[in-house]
Amino acid sequence: MISVVIPVYNEAGTLEQLHRELSEVAAARGYDVQIVLVDDGSRDDSWRVIEQLAVRDPRVLGIRFRRNFGKAAALSAGFDAATGDTIVTMDADLQDSPAEIPTLLGRLEQGLDVVSGWKRKRHDPWHKRYPSKVFNALVSKLTGVRLHDHNCGLKAFRRDVIHEIRLYGELHRFVPVLAAARGFSVGEVPVEHRPRVSGESKYGWSRIPKGLLDLLTVQFITRFGQRPQHWLGSAGLVSLFLGILGMAYLAVVWCVSRMPWQPAEAAVHLHQRAALYYSLVLVIIGTQLLAMGFVAEMIAALVSRDRDAFSIAEYTSPREKNLPAATVPSTPTPEPNV
Repeated sequence: MISVVIPVYNEAGTLEQLHRELSEVAAARGYDVQIVLVDDGSRDDSWRVIEQLAVRDPRVLGIRFRRNFGKAAALSAGFDAATGDTIVTMDADLQDSPAEIPTLLGRLEQGLDVVSGWKRKRHDPWHKRYPSKVFNALVSKLTGVRLHDHNCGLKAFRRDVIHEIRLYGELHRFVPVLAAARGFSVGEVPVEHRPRVSGESKYGWSRIPKGLLDLLTVQFITRFGQRPQHWLGSAGLVSLFLGILGMAYLAVVWCVSRMPWQPAEAAVHLHQRAALYYSLVLVIIGTQLLAMGFVAEMIAALVSRDRDAFSIAEYTSPREKNLPAATVPSTPTPEPNV
């Protein structure tokens, strides 16, 4: 089975056509599909449309959040509900074409674990394309996962991948990086990027500083998530060493200035030397970084998984309510004969 997980936010006008195109691809290729539509707190009629689709098509599972929790949370909820061996993610605005799904699955069959779409020809304004190019180049350079389009919503990966990664905040765009850090193979394929027919983009200039901060978070998680003291402790030791070195230098200067052969006016008053305060700050920062490293190590050792950062209001199918995806029966359990 292939599970298609689609975050939805104010996309009521595109859901019918998206469902129709997915159904056509599934019928033409003989796919057994599950369509998981996660309403991320939409303010339009998106949930009503999802409910109607779920009534007409038993392959559709709808999940509605109580409020907008973000795309990463929506994907995480969709992953929990997905039952397929292969997971495909895509956006609901029709800019991602369902016709590209066979191409992604073909790359998975060649041995890859994660396949990311590459919108080679983007139908977006320049002020969205060029910052995206810079951001993608920066991510590829710093993480070593060289993709042309890290933020493409059209991706496919094996089910094992979703068991190994944890999404929160804005980390959904770094799924290939997080997967590669766990040892999964990652690749990309060029995909069609269609012009927007309705709605408006959720991305703008305000996403750039957030993306850079998320990149730093991913760098820390993937390199030092299990050993935070290696980073914090190293920075702390460097700061502590420089501070102690400065204090030692000032101590020598103070002692030499007070030798019997030195004139009285040559005596050094440390409180008048800026180097004293710089050294003290370095010692304090170094000590704090070491302490933070020890605390981070204890947290990493004791906490294996945080609680979900979202709250589900309801499902379209009552039998899925309050049940983990792994425990949902695929067929109704027959009642015993009395």
